Amino acid sequence: MSEAALGPAGGWAGPTLAELAERWGAPYRWLVTLAAMIGTIATILSATIVNVALPQVMGAFGIGQDHAQLISTAFLAAVTGTMLLNGWLVDTFGCRLTYAAAILMFVVGSVISGSAPNEGVLIAGRVLQGAAAGMVQPLGMQIIFQVFPAEKRGSAMGLFAVGVVLAPALGPTLGGVIVDGFGWRAVFFMGVPFALLGLALGLVFMPGPARDGVRRRFDGPGFALLVTALLALLTGLASGQREGWESDRVVMELGLAAVAGVGFVLWELRTDAPMLNPRLFAVRGFACSAAVGLVYGAGLFGSTYLIPLFVQTIQGFSPTRAGLLLMPAGLAMVVVFPIAGRLADRFTPPAPITAGLLLFGVSMWLMSGVGTDTPFWTFAIWILIGRVGFGLAMPSMNAGGLRALPAKWVGQGSGAINFARQFGGAMGVNLLSIHLERRTQFHGQALTATQEGGAATRELLREVERLLAGNGIDEVTRQAMAQDYLGQMIFSQASMLAFRDTFLLVVITCLAALVPVAIMRWGGAK
Repeated sequence: MSEAALGPAGGWAGPTLAELAERWGAPYRWLVTLAAMIGTIATILSATIVNVALPQVMGAFGIGQDHAQLISTAFLAAVTGTMLLNGWLVDTFGCRLTYAAAILMFVVGSVISGSAPNEGVLIAGRVLQGAAAGMVQPLGMQIIFQVFPAEKRGSAMGLFAVGVVLAPALGPTLGGVIVDGFGWRAVFFMGVPFALLGLALGLVFMPGPARDGVRRRFDGPGFALLVTALLALLTGLASGQREGWESDRVVMELGLAAVAGVGFVLWELRTDAPMLNPRLFAVRGFACSAAVGLVYGAGLFGSTYLIPLFVQTIQGFSPTRAGLLLMPAGLAMVVVFPIAGRLADRFTPPAPITAGLLLFGVSMWLMSGVGTDTPFWTFAIWILIGRVGFGLAMPSMNAGGLRALPAKWVGQGSGAINFARQFGGAMGVNLLSIHLERRTQFHGQALTATQEGGAATRELLREVERLLAGNGIDEVTRQAMAQDYLGQMIFSQASMLAFRDTFLLVVITCLAALVPVAIMRWGGAK
């Protein structure tokens, strides 16, 4: 390899953007965009592909929802943390090294996850996958803005967005097929071939840092405080159900999260090179958009976690069927995004955002009446309505927030909105999982109390014992098996009612998000 390919002094920083553009000519802009897209798709795919495998993971490791949800939230939380590092990494090391390191981290995380002997190792692997995804995802937009002229950025962004949206849309379907065909461990290796292809292309086409560029100072204290706050918060919430919300451990973890979170905000206010500038949120229009983004992430990732879990544990769907249930809605988002982009240019942000939130609220309200016999296509249409709403809301949410900022803050604002959405996703999955477990316990206790001494219950137990007696089972075993059967019936009914309550909670949260939208409207958002 030539010195030019290796970069200055034969290092691995790589040639500059201008050198690569001169070497490859006009096709270069599409080649480097393709490299960024493939790596982004590989990492984003891992955010949703695992959801259909969660029931199998829970069975394999003997864990409950309090641990299983960490498999999703650990990924999202890691994305949240490292996404804010992207600017410093690219300024310091260039796109090439940042991209290559992230892809290699993703491959290592995938191997660890797929071969994990217990849930702790699996969660650690998911953290590595998420950290890599957070580093890779912003690169695509940065590359497009660097290599395309202003009049061609729209078409390039449209192509890039289709790939980015299509990956999580197809993730559950691909995951279901893989789980049924090869087992749950195989889903963690699904993105590896795409990642390695992206790595090969990235080493050829990704540029190194500008040799005369200004190097941004690394916000070490801010990053340490952010990671501490996220880790302590998610761990404390996950421990609460198991250890008790007033236990010393949970109080300490949540207290540490609060102290680290406040410390992060105070530090970011005083440092001259903040990862996340809190002053952005003093701008009303931006703060409202970020609040909606928080709900957007919670609703999107939370519902994508809940729905496969419901149809597999309550309705008895196979992983493939559970994945297929989500596919029409995901494909609809691919169609809606370009239309929503045009609407964002024609209407003020509150109108499309309100329409989108209402559609998603209707979708979740319909799901709050779901039952064991809800038909496949009825459920699929309900999901599709909500995803169309998300597709309508997102472009206006992003555009409205950035338009409210001074030009010098637009770059930081883009990262902050993405941060809000990813943080909302991590919190949404975590809190909805906690609510689901608590409501299952509540309904289980209530249903158990109604069974004691009831004539219908005694008749059911006698009938079950009679059927078991026909198979030659002794009386003591028959009675125990009949009681176990009754317990399973109660748990299934309690779980279904808990899922209904949890979908209804998402409706309430969605309606609450209309408050910042109304503030945007009153403020004359443009």
